[in-house]
Amino acid sequence: MFDNAAALLEKIRLGEDSYLELKEVRFAGQRITAPHRDSLADELSALANSRGGVCVLGVDDAGEVLGVPLERLDSVEDFVRQLCIDSVNPPLAPVIERLTLPSTMGEQLPVLKIDVASSLFVHRSPGGYLHRVGSAKREMAPDFLARLFQQRSQARIIRFDEQPVPGATLDDLTATLWQRFASARVPDSREVLLDKLAMARPDADGTIRPTVAGVLMASADPRRWLPNAFIQAVAYRGTEALPQADAAYQVDAQDITGSLDVQVLEASHFVKKNMSVFASKREGRHDLPQYDMTAVFEALVNAVAHRDYSIHGAKIRLRLFADRLELYSPGAIPNTMTVESLPYRQASRNEAITSLLAKCPVPDGERDLSGRTAMMDKRGEGVQIILDGSERLSGKRPVFRLVDESELLLVIPAAMPVEG
Repeated sequence: MFDNAAALLEKIRLGEDSYLELKEVRFAGQRITAPHRDSLADELSALANSRGGVCVLGVDDAGEVLGVPLERLDSVEDFVRQLCIDSVNPPLAPVIERLTLPSTMGEQLPVLKIDVASSLFVHRSPGGYLHRVGSAKREMAPDFLARLFQQRSQARIIRFDEQPVPGATLDDLTATLWQRFASARVPDSREVLLDKLAMARPDADGTIRPTVAGVLMASADPRRWLPNAFIQAVAYRGTEALPQADAAYQVDAQDITGSLDVQVLEASHFVKKNMSVFASKREGRHDLPQYDMTAVFEALVNAVAHRDYSIHGAKIRLRLFADRLELYSPGAIPNTMTVESLPYRQASRNEAITSLLAKCPVPDGERDLSGRTAMMDKRGEGVQIILDGSERLSGKRPVFRLVDESELLLVIPAAMPVEG
């Protein structure tokens, strides 16, 4: 991060933020008195628990380059390396680079650049479990910490979608919904099949219960156990959802529930029903729909497959406006992925759910929506299909955005008729 001196200097000039921490280095004799060992461990741990960043030693909070005496660079680097091992659990392994930066007088002074990547683990430092919020470190709230552990799978913590659901029984699952995953060649009992599919697991008392994936894929209404496991769909007349909007501003609204495959199909039909289809006379008469339904189908499959079902009070929100479609999916991007890497990388928060969707057949009468026989293609081409299919139709590229590190927003521009 900030891979050259010019980029780093420009960042320092702008000041500390979520990705940059600045620390002056002071000494008393041979002893390093600032930064304090525990304080620096907290800062580096917070960066690793967030999206990564850089800490520069030898620059004060105001962005003034003070430097580190050349003869002290070894001892300061040892100080950093040792606290990353002794004061952070599990230990950190940042990239420590020596470089020079100009002071206000133009003198090139040595500094240490500590590059901390977003970690696959959750790190505890002397101040507890911390993360970065703007230019400050904050202790993580218990529910935020629990979700982060689940996302990063530290210490082999069980994935949320494979956890047994308290109070649910195997009889709560609809037979026709789980039997569609059965193999005709290898008949299994209900318990064995559901266990193989991660749709059932023993709870703490040894009772076999449906998992989160089980109730999501094989119950008629998962809201009985997961109240926010549905898609809230609204179609608006204009281009804005007005704060005081009444029913006159809404064309249609529906809370879409059922098993996840049913939610995808019904939400696709909601879009198809409420989008405009324009008649064009250019190059012969043909219809121009606002949205590529294959792209919409893929977007909805991705939303139900990859959303974070552990977030209390969060649901998938589908919003149709006159000029765009917005799809909000609860949860940050899993693992070390970024918004920019979505078209190129694969990572799944819900392995059991994605596996089941890849096995789940699309009904014969619905295959025009996707052109596939199964709900999900596990080759990882879904995001590219969304981007390319929508851009071919509207001429505009869809946009993914991360909202408050807790919700992924997809905006698909609507195709509009060309005048004349």
